[in-house]
Amino acid sequence: MTRLLLITLLVLSSGPAYAEWVLIFSGEQGMTEYADPDTIRQKGKLVKMWSSYDFKIEQYVQGVLLSSSKGQIEYDCAEERLRGLAVAEFSGNKGKGKVVYTDSYEGKWIPVAQQGVVRTLWKVACSKP
Repeated sequence: MTRLLLITLLVLSSGPAYAEWVLIFSGEQGMTEYADPDTIRQKGKLVKMWSSYDFKIEQYVQGVLLSSSKGQIEYDCAEERLRGLAVAEFSGNKGKGKVVYTDSYEGKWIPVAQQGVVRTLWKVACSKP
């Protein structure tokens, strides 16, 4: 419970100030992906960064209705892989509204695809010295 409260506080304290967010992808189906380079934290070859999804049409994800999601991902720049660390989902767009779900975890490492949104996020995270 303490861990869940801590991640909620971290997500909310970093605030959805979208002035810092960089547009990564905007799809025809109404999904937009942003990265926040100001949240990049590097430790050796590992880099953490927050990113966000915003949906024009509300989405049901595992039984939860949401309009936006914010997550922290850890990137291994040398090995070209990533894993999830935290997520917060919101009832409103751009991180507004009620927090409908939060979780912190240490996901399994997965390879970064050679193309697509995930590759673009990896490039943003790993390009900052």
